[in-house]
Amino acid sequence: QFLFVVTFTTFLLCCVEYDVLFANRPLNHSHTGGAAPDRSKVTLPDAILPAPQCAQRIRARGWVIFLLVMAAVFWLYRLVKVLCSLLSYWEIRAFYIKALNIPSEGLCNYSWQEVQARLISLQRRQQMCVHKRELTELDIYHRILRFKNYTVAMVNKSLLPVRFHVPLLGPTVFLTQGLKYNLELLLFWGPGSLFQNKWSLRPQCKRAGARRELARRLARTMVLLGLANLLLCPCVLVWQLLYAFFSYAEVIKREPGSLGARRWSLYGRHYLRHFNELNHELQARLSRGYKPATKYMNSFTSPLLTVLAKNVGFFAGSILAVLIVLTVYDEDVLTVQHILTAITLLGLVVTLARSFIPDEHTVWCPEQLLQRVLAHVHYMPDHWQGNASRSETRGEMAQLFQYKAVFILEELLSPILTPLILIFALPARALDIVDFFRNFTVEVVGVGDICSFAQLDVRNHGNPQWLSAGQTEASVYQQAENGKTELSLMHFAITNPRWQPPPPSELFLSHLKEKVQQDAAAAPPAQCILAEGPLGASLFS
Repeated sequence: QFLFVVTFTTFLLCCVEYDVLFANRPLNHSHTGGAAPDRSKVTLPDAILPAPQCAQRIRARGWVIFLLVMAAVFWLYRLVKVLCSLLSYWEIRAFYIKALNIPSEGLCNYSWQEVQARLISLQRRQQMCVHKRELTELDIYHRILRFKNYTVAMVNKSLLPVRFHVPLLGPTVFLTQGLKYNLELLLFWGPGSLFQNKWSLRPQCKRAGARRELARRLARTMVLLGLANLLLCPCVLVWQLLYAFFSYAEVIKREPGSLGARRWSLYGRHYLRHFNELNHELQARLSRGYKPATKYMNSFTSPLLTVLAKNVGFFAGSILAVLIVLTVYDEDVLTVQHILTAITLLGLVVTLARSFIPDEHTVWCPEQLLQRVLAHVHYMPDHWQGNASRSETRGEMAQLFQYKAVFILEELLSPILTPLILIFALPARALDIVDFFRNFTVEVVGVGDICSFAQLDVRNHGNPQWLSAGQTEASVYQQAENGKTELSLMHFAITNPRWQPPPPSELFLSHLKEKVQQDAAAAPPAQCILAEGPLGASLFS
């Protein structure tokens, strides 16, 4: 795709004669004998320049050569990275076939739990991990999700990403793929990062006496990385614009309403992620919550916007109907300049206007809809409770579940805003980040340095609102927000039923099971609830 976009864009810039293509300049066709050709008709080859002339145009434009050189360097870097990945994938394939006895053709028939069970059994027989005899499910998750657990914990403690107060928009969270890549480069695997390799934090990060010097060094690295992003901003911005155009232009023309569809934002995926939750587990959970979340967000309507959309759709649809009737009556109407453009744009306007008109049969029950969302995503700030109908709640939910158009706009703005965030906003948090890694890193034998929140220890990181008295010793700084430790523990125990949790966590789970059984026994039967009226019917539909 990268090669195609670069080659095709260069071709469009330097190898097409647009005056001929748009018939702004007469073209003389040479012919021998026969009838004279139609001089008003321009074929596609007529508008394409010969290869020598095209090459001459490219050489005459220095900025095109510069961008092509930059593209070639990036492509070679990606090629080397892909080749290294292929070697790793080949080793993984050999491990599955020879060690786990799972053939390639049968891999799709195995669940992750079955693969994990074979891996644990193999450790008992051959002791691949030489530092410990028994390999637990939690050890495997820690090795796979080492860096992701740190990121989820920093998002949970509101250390990342940086929040801004934008006029007219209010509090805003900005996290894009480009910014995420830079943060991972800074913290985990880049030169000068806090980790010295894939499993171990730098020794000076664990010493309290070196925290200020380390924070100054990290802040300086942030500024330098921001300046590097600023220098590369034109190249990255051009790529983002081209890739977005080639990716979404046809989709927007075919389905203009797709921009009004929603997706879980990158910030939302980190905010809603449990500790020790694999990618496929998170994707399955958020996919189950997609339809309830869409229904909740669509339940908010603006009467003014609805009236405006109906009128705009009516006016644009009327003009479009007339043009279609004229075209059906006489196809020569299509030869009128810009008539096809007008028909296409009017069709887009009508489709967009319809997307803002709510379904007239929608039932207004935001509290029940938000509870259905919570059943799948598991996390909800306390102040949302009982306030599902407020616009503030919807605005905060929109940060987690954003329009696709907003996602595209953020990615296009990322090359401009990412350097500014790295230079001006992040350095102020360097000391807090260094303290976070020092205070919340533990070394596990056979696994390496991991985020202590990922141990699912309710005694050290539990929230008193979720636990009985005396079950946690965590201070406000040490406890995870919104009950993430407890919810992650529940999720991991359900996903891995053979896992043996530590005693404090096992006590919490046993108390929870008892409470659930008591609530289930005391709850009225579903038939009584359904008989209460349409609200109950809506809730249990």
